[in-house]
Amino acid sequence: MTSRERFLKACACEPLDRPPVWIMRQAGRYLPEYRALKAKSSFLEMVKTPELAAEATLQPLRRFALDAAIIFSDILVIPEAMGQGYKFRDEGGIAMDFRLENMAQLDRLDATGVAARLDYVGQALARVKAELKGEKALLGFGGSPWTLATYMLEGGSAEDFERSKSVFYSDRAFFNALMAKLTAALSGYFQMQIRAGADAIQIFDSWGGILAGPDYEAASLRWIRDIIAALPKDFPIILYAKGTSSQLTDQAFSGASALAVDWTVDLAVIRKLVPGNIAVQGNLDPVLMNTTPDIVRRETTKLLESMRGARGHIFNLGHGIMPQAKIECVESLVATVANWKS
Repeated sequence: MTSRERFLKACACEPLDRPPVWIMRQAGRYLPEYRALKAKSSFLEMVKTPELAAEATLQPLRRFALDAAIIFSDILVIPEAMGQGYKFRDEGGIAMDFRLENMAQLDRLDATGVAARLDYVGQALARVKAELKGEKALLGFGGSPWTLATYMLEGGSAEDFERSKSVFYSDRAFFNALMAKLTAALSGYFQMQIRAGADAIQIFDSWGGILAGPDYEAASLRWIRDIIAALPKDFPIILYAKGTSSQLTDQAFSGASALAVDWTVDLAVIRKLVPGNIAVQGNLDPVLMNTTPDIVRRETTKLLESMRGARGHIFNLGHGIMPQAKIECVESLVATVANWKS
């Protein structure tokens, strides 16, 4: 069985001898080859240059026996393609070129043709697809409308998301108009990624957990549902919404094939709560990658044993890998999963 077949079988909740494994934010500063690549180009240059994005995508697969690649890109390419650019602040975090404040600004943002303007992502996907030769799965991804909207409305990274929430509560017409544009742009973008060769799409609702529970549906999930409905029927979609364990039942009926969960919940319990036709992804604490191989082996085995006999498990971290991660710890994780038998 190829890694690609293993991944797709896990998404379909078919029986497997072990779960497939990949790691959120696979490429990154913990890899010396990535640091060498980035020393010659900025992050945004790497994202927008198909050859560099493909190289960054493939680096972790050359080093580790992972079952899937996730394309090297960024969620904020969507607002940029619509007309709201961004950059990285010297002190850390994101700064948008302007803060979205009124309908006149929103009207100037163009959701049509976004997929064409992001063709560099499609080119990178096609390059990686050819390199993988059908052996490994290839994931595309993007942010959820709500998560993208927070950056657009706040003008960049935020701590309390006060303005994003205030717009949702006080100007629902403006909020819904923004979300409709983002939903249209993302639907076209994901369709383009699928045409370019993606085997699955992961939607990152990274800031879904900052919403009041009763508001999650109106502020985020309804728009994710619309995106999934616009994609090919039964195409594998993984929904990751950090800090939203209380919303898992509703997420399970969003049309997503799999739900990725953070490290704060018991994955074996989640497996029992989520319908059997929905796969689960996760959920090792990313901090473990900063410890020792023995600790990683112990904790990875504990998680695997807790899921013994369960179908539809994709092994992953509960969030993105950290820059401080140790290569020997990642090696320990991947080897432990690869050698485990259910």
